[in-house]
Amino acid sequence: MGRVTDAVKHLIIINVLFFFATQLYGDQMYQWFSLWFPKNENFVLWQLISHMFMHGGLMHILFNMYALWAFGSPLEQMWGRNKFFFFYFSAGIGAALIHTGVNYYYFNEGMDAILSSGISKEQVLEVVSSGKYSPSWYELASKSTIDNFLSSFSTPAVGASGAIYGILVAFGMSYPNSELFLMFVPVPVKAKYFIPVLIGIDLFSGVTGYSIFGNGIAHFAHVGGALVGFLMMWYWKKNQFNNNRWDR
Repeated sequence: MGRVTDAVKHLIIINVLFFFATQLYGDQMYQWFSLWFPKNENFVLWQLISHMFMHGGLMHILFNMYALWAFGSPLEQMWGRNKFFFFYFSAGIGAALIHTGVNYYYFNEGMDAILSSGISKEQVLEVVSSGKYSPSWYELASKSTIDNFLSSFSTPAVGASGAIYGILVAFGMSYPNSELFLMFVPVPVKAKYFIPVLIGIDLFSGVTGYSIFGNGIAHFAHVGGALVGFLMMWYWKKNQFNNNRWDR
């Protein structure tokens, strides 16, 4: 960890500006720039990128920006600015697409259960679009199925975490023996051990619904960003492309 590199610095500045704008304009910012489910009337295509600059609170943005600086700067020094930007946004967009794909699964699972009662799809969409639901739906499927259905439609995703997880994977593959000092672990842990465990926790939380780090976390976005980051690094290393810098 050292100085803040150019791309990282500009990303941090944009994130901070979005954060302050969100404090001023609140719900309007979340409506425009968060990542909504595609069937939600608030969804706009640019949200695949803009959600990466939105955050849910002070600790959310502090942790993400710290990780961006700590793990992103060494990668930018190795790759160059343009290559870093390409990797960062690819991981973030990939995370958004995987998160949305999982939400489609949850949405269709819940919708199929509700339609079995004889109500039409249009009626269901009209209800959930107004921010409501019918208690009788919980008699048609498990609580988790209906909760996931409602959440997938009505809860937007925010944060740079998907892109950050891609950065974490790239850092771990590039500097596997770097020792990380973590506030909740009294001894240094090598990146090649810590990062896979962190991703495994997110995968476990996403699959089981039991979140170790609290509620409201888009675990599959984290896993998606990590997966895209791994695939890019694997391809680059296989083609001896990883150490090539791109022109600034």
